[in-house]
Amino acid sequence: MATIRLEGIDKVFGSGQPALRRIDLDVADGERLALVGPSGSGKSTLLRIIAGLEQPTRGRVLIDGQDATDVPAERRDLAMVFQSYALYPHKSVRDNLAFGLRMRGVGAAEIRSQVDTTAASLGLTALLDRRPAQLSGGQRQRVALGRAIVRAPRAFLFDEPLSNLDPRLRGDTRAELIELHSRLRATMVYVTHDQEEAMTLGQRIAVLRDGRIEQVDGPARLYNQPATTFVAQFIGSPPMNLIAPDRLTASGGVDVPSSAALVGLRPHDVRLLPQPALLRGRVQLVEPLGATQIVHVRTDGGRVIGVTNPDLQVRPGDDVNIGADASRLHFFDSAGRRI
Repeated sequence: MATIRLEGIDKVFGSGQPALRRIDLDVADGERLALVGPSGSGKSTLLRIIAGLEQPTRGRVLIDGQDATDVPAERRDLAMVFQSYALYPHKSVRDNLAFGLRMRGVGAAEIRSQVDTTAASLGLTALLDRRPAQLSGGQRQRVALGRAIVRAPRAFLFDEPLSNLDPRLRGDTRAELIELHSRLRATMVYVTHDQEEAMTLGQRIAVLRDGRIEQVDGPARLYNQPATTFVAQFIGSPPMNLIAPDRLTASGGVDVPSSAALVGLRPHDVRLLPQPALLRGRVQLVEPLGATQIVHVRTDGGRVIGVTNPDLQVRPGDDVNIGADASRLHFFDSAGRRI
């Protein structure tokens, strides 16, 4: 496997608009790193620069400590799995899996052994003689994964490979990817716009915004200690509530730092109480979700969302008090940085 290091990566396209700005990032040998951010944040461009499909305007790409910035994609020995599967429609599953090995001059017996082993690990053995048109979306994605795995590359690069799958199949395939990583101990860089997918798949997660990295951390730290208001609202569903300190009631008993411009409260930390608390408001909407319910409350400071036990009886039009454990509050300055 491989280490990957990005040093001072900038990318400016022909329009003059920067796509990436001073990206410094390390991926450890055998690590599973997720790149997440909204559309246009630069995550796919960054992955393509690692792969060698794009050249940075400035900066260096190092693989195993060696400068690979100007090394062509085909010589980097990195396997990339795309959202579109990119299978050969006229070839069988077996031939799709074997194609890269044949191009590298691997012997027929070794190809057969590697293809059979990879197919067995991904549950594709019974499908080896079918063509892509005869497969479901999930089966095609597993073939695309298998084609990357059979090469035994230095690292795997995934560009939103599950976007075309239905929600249940996405969940199953995420679990397969995690199991695969555990078995191969492979270096993996995974791009997604889905924060839940990033939290599930990433041992560490780099959150991008407008071509810059906002924060790189483990899933728990991103959720519990977001570095910026952007991360606070991008990570977590529903997103964090942000409230101006002057909207809090004195009865809340919270010691708000003088430099705080916003107070953050996760919906799962919201408590609806009978007594006066941080805020008072009126229920606008209740969304029952089975194990939980989402309660939308209109307050003087704007809408606050809470995730509560479904046994809590609240209805639109009810007046409620919103409280929270003070240790679960987050504070941000006027620039949106965590205090």
